[in-house]
Amino acid sequence: MKNEKLTTDEYDALELVRRGGKQDLATACVGRNTKRLCGIKLMSFGRDKRLTLTEKGEEVLFLRRCVTGLRAVAQDPMAPLDDDVLRFLNRKSHLLPLEAGGHALSDKGRESLADIEQQEQSR
Repeated sequence: MKNEKLTTDEYDALELVRRGGKQDLATACVGRNTKRLCGIKLMSFGRDKRLTLTEKGEEVLFLRRCVTGLRAVAQDPMAPLDDDVLRFLNRKSHLLPLEAGGHALSDKGRESLADIEQQEQSR
């Protein structure tokens, strides 16, 4: 990815397409963002003319959930995380389990979160 910065509206459109459903795809949010998101190959039209996420689009949404999870754990060690996000962050050594339950950010997790926030401020 060429560091394309997505807006909250574009992330919402990706999430609506991911969830699917007849009425979700007819929203103004999806309509406003279809051209750009298809252009950067985050979603595409299938043979049945339905919008679907590409592999790249699913990856972008997953990474966003991981960053949101890191931020949540930084604020509250007992913050609930989705199983796939928790597995990924543990595998990458970003989280440390606490004896009382919950998780804490490891040094690597804090560095990654600081780097992400620094990159967001510079854009």
